[in-house]
Amino acid sequence: MRVQRDLPVPMPDGVTLLADRWYPVGATRPPVVLIRSPYGRRGAFGFAFGRSFARQGFQVVIQSCRGGFGSGGLLDPLGDEHDDGLATVTWLKDQSWYGGAFAMHGPSYLGYTQWAIAPYAGPDLKAMAVQISASQFRDAAYVGGAFALESSLSWTTLTAAMTGRFGAAAVFTAPRHTRRAVLTSRPLGELDVVSAGRPLPFFRDLLNHHADPAAPYWNRRDHSAVVGEVEAPVSMVGGWYDVFLPWQVKDYLALRAAGRRPQLTIGPWYHVDVRHGRYSTADALAWFRAHLMGDPSGLRAEPVRLFVTGADEWRDYPDWPVPGTGEQRWFLQDGLGLGTERPGEGAPDTYRYHPAHPTPVLGGPVLLANSLPRDQRRLEARRDVLVYSSATLREDTEVIGPVRAEVFVRSSTPYIDLVVRLCDVHPDGRSMNLAEGVRRVTPSDGDGVRKVEVELWPVGHRFRRGHRIRVQLAGGAYPTIARNFGTGSLLASDMVPADVEVFHTGEHPSAIVLPRRPS
Repeated sequence: MRVQRDLPVPMPDGVTLLADRWYPVGATRPPVVLIRSPYGRRGAFGFAFGRSFARQGFQVVIQSCRGGFGSGGLLDPLGDEHDDGLATVTWLKDQSWYGGAFAMHGPSYLGYTQWAIAPYAGPDLKAMAVQISASQFRDAAYVGGAFALESSLSWTTLTAAMTGRFGAAAVFTAPRHTRRAVLTSRPLGELDVVSAGRPLPFFRDLLNHHADPAAPYWNRRDHSAVVGEVEAPVSMVGGWYDVFLPWQVKDYLALRAAGRRPQLTIGPWYHVDVRHGRYSTADALAWFRAHLMGDPSGLRAEPVRLFVTGADEWRDYPDWPVPGTGEQRWFLQDGLGLGTERPGEGAPDTYRYHPAHPTPVLGGPVLLANSLPRDQRRLEARRDVLVYSSATLREDTEVIGPVRAEVFVRSSTPYIDLVVRLCDVHPDGRSMNLAEGVRRVTPSDGDGVRKVEVELWPVGHRFRRGHRIRVQLAGGAYPTIARNFGTGSLLASDMVPADVEVFHTGEHPSAIVLPRRPS
């Protein structure tokens, strides 16, 4: 293998981006794997991607996105990847060493750069391998309408520090700086200064343009509407605890709805989990060899592969959701129970959420931290968390597929967040979180007793015999999501506590809806 460094790639606005090209010696114009990254192209990063594919006979072009690691211009996160990516493809096709076929590869932001151009890249694009990523990040920044504070602040802090003197350490320092910032008493709009030492434009853009998908800000940054137009075969790798999993699954479903045949793998991983790196590279190599070199020997028979937690085994399926899967409601019961029988009459359960002391979070999907399941007992002991538990299971119970909740609530203020968390309670008492979701409720959801629907992360899990199924309800998950001030303003100074009633009667049957396959 050889490497060409700092190839200049001109953009239409006069900015020049830099790229490195790895290539196998002696091969005649082999297929190209294009990787576009804001995280640099040298060191372990370039070596892992460049060497892995070049040693298998591919050329690899690793380009630094605008504004970083020698590339010109200023980084406008998400905003320039469509135009810059297509300009890079045009440049690629003009190179003497280009042979007429390319693929795209990469996780996280590198996956987003693929979706930004895939529908428009033309027939030369033969395959894509996208890991822990999605075609739009707006819904991950505003999960259920609630601002994803920790992930948004940690990523903007990371990218601000990467090109500095100690940029290589930013992936370790950014989460610590973020956690320090969110535990201060500073206003939300100033937390970037505490975390990064200066205002961060992208963080402030997210605050200003918030959850409205129709805001013009998102026009250049949301590519989910055209996912179905991608004709190149796509392989996706995700994790049950990854911050982008719900929207990665939606990309898969969009491709299926358009008649495509994508491949989907979901493992027991979180976003920065090093364990998915080796699997992702092997998956991409097999995918690229099949679609660019005519060698399908590495492909599996079924397109969907899931690691079922609790059973601790991999399984292959023909589609997602798994064919034959239905729904089973587990109703909240009087006395903080949980069961499949429809509830009778009973008084509502209550909790008080106070924004001055927001309900904290233990674990759950975040961008730059370990998101593996954690014991929730300390959280469940709080007075601002309601806990509903099933009887001890008499047989193994598997839930594989999408999860949602329907909760009937009445609150003293029309502005509340409702956090729903699914847990597996072990015989020794450990309550391990599996999936969660949040919904920011506003006056547009009505008044009085309101039915709130919450979409949780999908799951693939076996509750073992002797365990129990548990559901938590709370008004916050700080600092994963920003505190709800109870006023409708994200940047408010006034704080209004919320007294919340949760109903579980025949008229208002609150429930978590789990996927269930016939025995």
